[in-house]
Amino acid sequence: MTTTRITTIIAAIVCCGLTNIASAKEKGGGGGAGMAEFEKANQLFEQKQYQPALTEYTKAIQANGKQPAFFQNRGYAFLALQRAPEAAADFTKAIELAPNDARGYIGRAQAFIAQKQFDLALADLDKAVQLKPDDPSGYSFRGFAQIGLSQWDKAVADFTTAIQKNPQDLQSYDRRALAYRNLKQYEPAIADYTFLITKNPNDAESLVRSGFTYAAMSQYEKAIPDYEAALKVKPDDYDTVQRLQYARAMLAAKNAPPTATPAPTPVEGPTWLTPLNIILAVVVIGIVAAVVRLVTRGKAEVTSSNRIR
Repeated sequence: MTTTRITTIIAAIVCCGLTNIASAKEKGGGGGAGMAEFEKANQLFEQKQYQPALTEYTKAIQANGKQPAFFQNRGYAFLALQRAPEAAADFTKAIELAPNDARGYIGRAQAFIAQKQFDLALADLDKAVQLKPDDPSGYSFRGFAQIGLSQWDKAVADFTTAIQKNPQDLQSYDRRALAYRNLKQYEPAIADYTFLITKNPNDAESLVRSGFTYAAMSQYEKAIPDYEAALKVKPDDYDTVQRLQYARAMLAAKNAPPTATPAPTPVEGPTWLTPLNIILAVVVIGIVAAVVRLVTRGKAEVTSSNRIR
């Protein structure tokens, strides 16, 4: 995943830590030790100041190492800083402290996905879905892992479930469209891209992907407007410029009138009577004449009176 995508994922889940703290207090998990540092870390995280947030999460853990939320949120800070192995270690600790909390498995799965360890991510996400079947994020992230393993049909199923549980999960529409494209199911892919463009007409990426899908269907007349709209948003996107040129060229070739093939010119007279054949015939006749002269040279000529002349 890109850094932007990881950050988007984390921002949607950052508030979960405070809920975990409340649950821990109810179970007698250790009072308010580390709470001040934890709250300060959350504020820094929301401001995208990930390194200072990491420092405060560490202070909270040093003050109270029995709160799974402290490790979960520090794990997300590590992810935001592209330190996936350390994030996985924090989520593993959170799972040890709260083995029935789906958030720990979802977080560790994201760390595994960031390291392209898709099989490990799938195992964690299966557990997360089992623990919390109504949480759309478990299905969405499992769809990401399925894409990493090129299991396109399973990815479609997971993203569809995520969308059913959260119809505004735009990321799942985008990734489901990618899975549809790899299954060569272009019509439903176009439907997903159309939905995304309706939500944000200036979404250059969705416009380009929609145009690319239309081009794969040889519907260049529909691909061209998408590429043109994308270039209005990002005029310096050279790849899209090339795609647009290709689509225009293919559409021109597609609409060009067919070229008539000229009929062969009929040949009058015998087809064997050609200059080459005439020359060959003369040569053959000359050779035969020469052979006859050699054979008959020196022989006596017999007359009708049987006398030798």
